[in-house]
Amino acid sequence: MDKIIIKGLTVFAYHGVNPEEKISGQNFILDIIAYKSLAQPGFSDNINDTVSYSKILKTATKVMTENKYDLLEKVAQKIIEQLFKEFESINKIDICLKKPNAPISANFEYVGIEISRTRENFV
Repeated sequence: MDKIIIKGLTVFAYHGVNPEEKISGQNFILDIIAYKSLAQPGFSDNINDTVSYSKILKTATKVMTENKYDLLEKVAQKIIEQLFKEFESINKIDICLKKPNAPISANFEYVGIEISRTRENFV
C-alpha cells in the first residue's frame, strides 16, 4: 500500500506522568506513516486527490498541544483518532512517538512508543 511519510516532527508539549513534565514541557518527536492509495494523485497531479502532509502535520501538532496526557500511548491514539476523522481516504496509520528528554537517570537517545491502527479499529 502507498504511504505518506512524515519523519522527525518536533513538537513542544506537556505530556508525562511526572507533574513537572506538565509544567515545564519538553520536545517530542513524531514519525507518522499514513497509508492510502496514491495512484490517482500520481496521474492527476492534483492536491485534492491526496492528503496534504502539511495538513497531517498541523493536525498532529494541534492534538499534541491542546491537552496534557500522562501516557504517550494516549497521545498517539488521540492523533490517530483525529487523523481518521479528518481524512477519510487514509486506511491505516503508524505512529512512533519519541520522548528524547524523559526525566530518567540513564544515558539514552530517546524513549517512546510505536502503534499501528487501521480504520476498522475505529468503526
